[in-house]
Amino acid sequence: MSARKIKAPYLFTAVVGLEKVKMALILNLINPEIGGVLLRGDKGTGKSMLVYGMKDLLPEITVFEGCRFNCDPAEKYRCPDCQTKLEKGIPLVPIKKKMEIVDIPLNITEDRLLGAIDLERVLTQGKAVFEPGILSTAHRNILYVDEINLLDDAIVDALLDAAAMNIVTVEREGISISYPTKFLLIGSMNPEEGELRPQLLDRLALIGQTETIKDPILRKQMLEDSLLYERDYSKFLLKYKESQVKLADLISKARSTLPRVTMTPEMMTLIAWIGIQFNVDGHRADIIMERTARAHAALHGRTAVSVDDVVIAAELALPHRMRKKPFEEMEFSEFALRKLVDNFLKKKG
Repeated sequence: MSARKIKAPYLFTAVVGLEKVKMALILNLINPEIGGVLLRGDKGTGKSMLVYGMKDLLPEITVFEGCRFNCDPAEKYRCPDCQTKLEKGIPLVPIKKKMEIVDIPLNITEDRLLGAIDLERVLTQGKAVFEPGILSTAHRNILYVDEINLLDDAIVDALLDAAAMNIVTVEREGISISYPTKFLLIGSMNPEEGELRPQLLDRLALIGQTETIKDPILRKQMLEDSLLYERDYSKFLLKYKESQVKLADLISKARSTLPRVTMTPEMMTLIAWIGIQFNVDGHRADIIMERTARAHAALHGRTAVSVDDVVIAAELALPHRMRKKPFEEMEFSEFALRKLVDNFLKKKG
């Protein structure tokens, strides 16, 4: 029996339209501290395609060779595997590797997600043997959940705990093992299949709405590219490889620029003002807007955050956090946001 042929990913830059959705994903690659993205839209609108299309764009991370937990050589923590090597005098060799996209299937169990302690080997070998779960693999990588709104509540609770603490503790029969897990969470969902729990929705920093393309020219281009992808992948790759490489280079440069990006007190006040006027819950939105605005400035090669950076950040961070409409006659929109910002600048002026 021959092995099933695995399809090559559809390139990120080949996806037609969805510019704001792409921007949300790109900004998270520049600054993973933003905290993830929710891709929300009807089936067949390119949500999973965009996520897997990022493969060539993912930045490199430094890890120890052979480490299952992706230990960061720059940090003091060492996983059980690396600690055992140190105790045996085996040197830890730093290497570079690309970030990965780690999937969570909908039918996942808690043991598979968090990891499990093999009690049988504890009894026979006299030592705790830990089988890592998906969250250990996801450490310092992208954790992708398709149909995230359909996850079991127990799995959602485990994800929330891991996202809040950046650590997982597995306990069984008096044995306890902990490991770090700091991942970039990306979820996708079709709202027709049910909404997402508010606690998890709040943990997904930015939101991108995918929609069916209405422009006939763009729709024709999408169809032509889809046919080319299916029939002659080498030509499809040739058509978009340059744009993919350019975007990867742009993201890499932006990551280098990001530490130098500054934000004036005026821009911080603007972020706070927007959050108040749009009546969003909590203060997480302000932090997310600040991180997103700096990443957007870095993407454009600037070292100072502008009003436009803040506006883009608000457009991506606020729609799923609003408790009520800011103006009785308007939904959240770029127009409403621009009006709010203009009023703020006039008062400051």
